[in-house]
This record gives sequence, structure tokens and C-alpha cells, in this order.
Amino acid sequence: MKSVAHAVSGDRILDPMIDLARCTKQDRIVIAGSKAIELMLELQRRGFLEVAATANCGRAAGQYDVAMVDWRRRTTNSLEPTIEWLLHYLRPGGMLIVWVDPQKQTANLKLRSALERLGCVIESGTVHDCGCGLAARLLETNPLKKAA
Repeated sequence: MKSVAHAVSGDRILDPMIDLARCTKQDRIVIAGSKAIELMLELQRRGFLEVAATANCGRAAGQYDVAMVDWRRRTTNSLEPTIEWLLHYLRPGGMLIVWVDPQKQTANLKLRSALERLGCVIESGTVHDCGCGLAARLLETNPLKKAA
């Protein structure tokens, strides 16, 4: 019975994440977070066939159109290094969706500034009863790749 509750929770964030990303069933999507495998399977069930979790996504080569991060019930301090690592999987101009627990305004500002510092432009956001999400586009000239 417990796994059903987790699936329902994952379903609740998938629709807003898909809307934020404006992704199509042809997009290549990578998912990070503690529920990445479950979210990957649910997206595949919905007809998104080019989906991988970070556990099975291969080497980073800028091969994904969309990266989704489910960071609920985790600390925001560990989020920035995860995003920095995940951006190497995202193609220039790709979309990054970050879903977190409802937060105070200062935590949201910290997340926004971290995304901008990592070479993303925030395009939209949403607040939902199960958390909030930000959509950010990776700039064509990513400062991370220039530094490497």
C-alpha cells in the first residue's frame, strides 16, 4: 500500500513539471531525485519514451532536452552541487525543472540566484499544494563549460 501513496505523490508533481518544461513526448528527459526511477516509469507509462533516471542515464554529453529534479524532503544546501552536475547532461538551450517543498521567500531567492550563477535563465515558476517548481533554460554559452 505504501508504494501506491508514493506513486500518487509522484503523479501530483509530474503534470506541473511537464507543463513547466513544455516538453513533448519526443524530448529526451533525465530525472534526478530520490523518486527518479518511479517518475521515469510514470513518464514512460504516459508515452514519453526517451526518459532516463540519473541512475541509468549514461555519461554526461549534453544529450538531454529536459532535466527534471525532484528535491522534496531534501536540504537546499545539497541542491546546487546536484544541479551543477546535472547541467552537463543538458544540451545548450535545454530546460531545467526544479521541484522543491514549499519554502520561505529567502530560500526561493537563494535557489533563483544559484540557477542564474550556474548559467540558467528562469522562465517561469509555479506554486502547488505539494511544493513549488521553477523552470530555467540553460544559456547557449554556459559559464560552467567555459571554465572547464
